[in-house]
Amino acid sequence: MTRPPRSPRSPRRLVGIVGPPGVGKSTLAARLAAGAPDGTAAVLPMDGFHLPPARLVELGRRDRMGAPDTFDVDGFVAVLRALRSDDADVSAPAFDRATEEPVPGAIVIGRDIRTVYVEGNYLLLWPEVPPLLDETHYLQLDETVRRARLVARHILSGKSPDAAADWVRDVDEPNARTIAASAERATRTLSVD
Repeated sequence: MTRPPRSPRSPRRLVGIVGPPGVGKSTLAARLAAGAPDGTAAVLPMDGFHLPPARLVELGRRDRMGAPDTFDVDGFVAVLRALRSDDADVSAPAFDRATEEPVPGAIVIGRDIRTVYVEGNYLLLWPEVPPLLDETHYLQLDETVRRARLVARHILSGKSPDAAADWVRDVDEPNARTIAASAERATRTLSVD
């Protein structure tokens, strides 16, 4: 796989943390970034690139938010390219789980950041993304534990237990199968708990 050249001034390393919903990508990425010396690492979550719910309603996709075609892939790729090619500050959206809305410009990855942990479901699925990453780590977790975490997450964000279980079955699990089909493209596979 050919990677675009880095700017001679920017030795940023982009490390992908990928896996199905509920596997612990955000937790691992945050832990790795926090362990970097002198604050030289940051996390770029793919979730900030969710299309806004109003746009998903227009597209007829609101009932499956989180599927591959419910994200701003072009925006995500543009941010990865900026991180890879320049040593300037790069801004990116965050995702507010309470409102299920992206928050533009909420994340700023400073010029002093040397490692960016890019975490998300579809890093290996979208063909434009893997060439922009230096390596990718696919996370695996016991399926029963992963699904239970997802149901609990949806309940915390306001769904009833039945609605949370339905969402996991009807939306998260089809997405998980799509993600698993791309696992062989990862640099490494890691079992987590």
